Amino acid sequence: MAWMAWTVPTAIFFGTIALLLMIFTVLAIRYPETPRTGVLGIETTRGDRLFITLLGSAFINLAWLGLVDAAQPWAMLVCLVYAAAVFRWV
Repeated sequence: MAWMAWTVPTAIFFGTIALLLMIFTVLAIRYPETPRTGVLGIETTRGDRLFITLLGSAFINLAWLGLVDAAQPWAMLVCLVYAAAVFRWV
């Protein structure tokens, strides 16, 4: 994979997503859940909320790059708050 720029942040990013998918797979097998309806008015499971969180975090980071003059690691704090809100209320 010499064509790809594998930097440490890139490896951490993909490693974190892989780890999250493994954890959520184990949780789904060990503790099955029934879908719940949150503020969006749709039924969601843990996996759905993880997908919504990852998608929203991508948009938060893109907006941060384009609109905010602060360092990018601060966007991670915004993403963590967003993730907590999604898993609590969605």
